[in-house]
Amino acid sequence: MNQVLELMKSRRSTRRYDPRPVPQEVLDQIIEAGLWAASGKGMQSPVIIQVTDRALRDEIAGQNRRIGGWQEGYDPFYGAPAILVVLASKECPTHVYDGSLVMGSLMLAAHALGVGSCWIHRAKEEFETPWGKELLESLGIEGEYEGIGHCALGYAAGEPPKAAERKANRVFYVK
Repeated sequence: MNQVLELMKSRRSTRRYDPRPVPQEVLDQIIEAGLWAASGKGMQSPVIIQVTDRALRDEIAGQNRRIGGWQEGYDPFYGAPAILVVLASKECPTHVYDGSLVMGSLMLAAHALGVGSCWIHRAKEEFETPWGKELLESLGIEGEYEGIGHCALGYAAGEPPKAAERKANRVFYVK
């Protein structure tokens, strides 16, 4: 079977990471895959923020934890040492779809490179807060952006889960 299809079938979300950092060269390849994701009318509205600074990573995790309603000490990023935050310009009518394609491309590229990944939600809520808007401003990101997701990245601690059987009756043919 085609290598891309095999990767799509074998990728699973990683929810336990070892602390080893992902080399920058590998992160750069994953990011490049995200930059090549399809976008409506080729507008390329999504942006990617790489976070490997532990203090900022933990601050973002704290914001995410509070929004999710978890107890102090819980890590919604499962210990992942790298986070790629995907946001997209609200000026683009397809921004949510475009950002979602970026997220999928990041996760698939990570898997192809032997790096575990997991889509973590609540980026939308994070970047609607004054804290999130200040972070974007501090990075020079201007305009109205919506948080699409966090791509948690790292090397898996343990074996990935087995794939669930695909549900039946999900394709309908009109010929």
